[in-house]
Amino acid sequence: MLRALGADARPVRRPEELTEIDGLVIPGGESTVIDKLSRAFGVAEPLKAAIAGGLPVYGTCAGLILLADTVRDSIQGQQSFGGLDVVVRRNAFGTQLDSFETDLDIPELGADPVHAVFIRAPIVEEVGPAARPLAELEDGRVVAVEQGNLLGTSFHPEVTGDTRFHEYFLRKLG
Repeated sequence: MLRALGADARPVRRPEELTEIDGLVIPGGESTVIDKLSRAFGVAEPLKAAIAGGLPVYGTCAGLILLADTVRDSIQGQQSFGGLDVVVRRNAFGTQLDSFETDLDIPELGADPVHAVFIRAPIVEEVGPAARPLAELEDGRVVAVEQGNLLGTSFHPEVTGDTRFHEYFLRKLG
């Protein structure tokens, strides 16, 4: 999706590759595996430093979990990169069978609603004073947040082909 928007997107697997990028997307997947691999390959600590230093980062689903300062229902030993002043709960909606879709009003992205796909998604249970909600479900639960250089969504905008969240993120790169 980033390439389709004109960005020079490339994978980051090693610490030295962090110095070659202007921003990072941490995708969905399994947050525990991403955490373990980032530590095994020596990326976790340099990434934490880059986030603290202002690197723009967008986390979708598992990526949101990894950006959260506090993670509930994590497995023993699981760590996050932190940076987002939020508390998230992993798999808050249940199993894969409990996945769902809904439309969200997100004024920052325009008047048209965003069709959001939630797959074993986390939920933002608390938003600290440094972060701000961008989207909520009808019941008031927060599913998208922003804090300075950081952006996080519980859902997967890339699944629907809607590019507005990625465009919004790319504007953070300057």
